[in-house]
Amino acid sequence: MYEEGKKLAETLAEQEGLKPSYAIAFPGSSDPLHRAVLAHTSPTKPLVIADPSYEAPERAASFIGAPVIHVPLRQDYSHDVKAMAAASPDAGLIYVCNPNNPTGTITNKSDIEWLVANKPAGAVVMIDEAYIHLSGEPSTIGLVGADKDVIMLRTFSKIYGMAGLRAGVALSRPDLVTKLREYGPPSMPVPAMVGATVSLGVKNLVPERRQIIAEIRNDVFDWMSRKNYSFTPSRCNHFMVDVKRPGQEFVQAMAKEKVYIGRVWPVWPTYVRVTVGSREDMEKFKTAFEKVMNA
Repeated sequence: MYEEGKKLAETLAEQEGLKPSYAIAFPGSSDPLHRAVLAHTSPTKPLVIADPSYEAPERAASFIGAPVIHVPLRQDYSHDVKAMAAASPDAGLIYVCNPNNPTGTITNKSDIEWLVANKPAGAVVMIDEAYIHLSGEPSTIGLVGADKDVIMLRTFSKIYGMAGLRAGVALSRPDLVTKLREYGPPSMPVPAMVGATVSLGVKNLVPERRQIIAEIRNDVFDWMSRKNYSFTPSRCNHFMVDVKRPGQEFVQAMAKEKVYIGRVWPVWPTYVRVTVGSREDMEKFKTAFEKVMNA
């Protein structure tokens, strides 16, 4: 099992121009995400995170009593990197999900590079690129190769379609990789490690799937624009839409129409998260969404 995980990590590291010691495989990206929070935050070293963003880092920080500082997204839905850098001089970990979950929106590479260059001394920036392949945007992987205080997360649960199998890789400077190892060896599911490694060798997989998803997403956005619905300009396979009422009520109303959409973030109580499915899925979504909006 260890050898299969090692092969996956080395394959991805080679593709990204990194030495093997800069990569470590995990069963998905949630495992290294939680380890990074445990390693770099504490009751005196806060976690800094955008709001809204993926909730897992906040839950892990709260579990160990680390303060969590929420920084609102900018008006263009990107991370407010200057506010994040200034949020706390004692920050232990700054989390950047790019594209962001739940908005699906992009923070420019130059902004992330600025954050890494201007963060508080001693802080580590964790860049979660779970959705990067869906966006077509450039990765900030060069920051890892330049030995910056960065941990990058990649997963095979999204565009590679392997969520149930669990495969992911953390990419970072060797001493930061060592900190992740301190919480015990990752439990490697062999089918996931083998499948992920093989997937990296399928050259047309990512661009083909990215195009299919983009076409479906853009069709939904065109429809929503014609209907004057407000949504985030996502570049991946999910987006947020303002339903102008308590979001959880809307989720329940959609479920009655046999269409199951995502959750609600407290900071945006009238927005719901929608995942982009197949063309057939999204036609059903359109019908149900319009019915519930007009109810």
